[in-house]
Amino acid sequence: MAKRKSSRAARKAQAHPGGLWARLRRRVLRWGLIAVAAVLGLVLLFSQVNPPWGLYMIGEYRRTGSVDRQWVPMAQISPQMARAAVAAEDANFCLHWGFDMGEIRQALASGGGRGASTISQQVVKNVFLWHGRSWPRKAMEASLTPVVELFWSKRRILEVYLNVAEFDSGVFGVEAAARHYFGVAAADLSPVQAARLAAILPDPKGRDPVRPSPFVQRRAAAIMDGAATILADGRAGCFQH
Repeated sequence: MAKRKSSRAARKAQAHPGGLWARLRRRVLRWGLIAVAAVLGLVLLFSQVNPPWGLYMIGEYRRTGSVDRQWVPMAQISPQMARAAVAAEDANFCLHWGFDMGEIRQALASGGGRGASTISQQVVKNVFLWHGRSWPRKAMEASLTPVVELFWSKRRILEVYLNVAEFDSGVFGVEAAARHYFGVAAADLSPVQAARLAAILPDPKGRDPVRPSPFVQRRAAAIMDGAATILADGRAGCFQH
């Protein structure tokens, strides 16, 4: 009896050689659609709800044993800090849809030694993905960034960025950074303090805003000029009320 059943199964498989692959394709498609729906759901959720710790933050907690992050809404962050961060990391933040093509072209022309990630891309990396230079991660970042730009306001993107950016080992977000370095709230940062915090990005573990090196001092001065420029020419309009 068992032999007859196995022979019938074999004949059925021969009669429908594509059946197994068709079922596999349907299963892969089903799980792919579920994954896309889950990610889209998180993007929509985090447009209103503050995201929890990301993978990198969890990794830092495991490495150091502590993480300091105190979430604050945009209304409780100094406008000077918001402008300084944009001037330092993504001066055309209000003008692009997630990718600064001019910066990308310049990065390619320089041989790849120049960074071109926008604030939107950094938010996607810190909230949804992991750190690293692998092509799969970059591909996922490139796919998710326009989705975040579509469903989040620019002000929300910058708010999340300022609350998840790393400013020292285990220190995440501008509120924790302002208290850690200067003993003040993020709302009370002076233009110089804000520029120095922005100047230590993207190397917060190698730069010090309290005892700034000549490089950090020069960069902070340039950031202050850039912050004044984007205020004057309207490139800060998308995140300021």
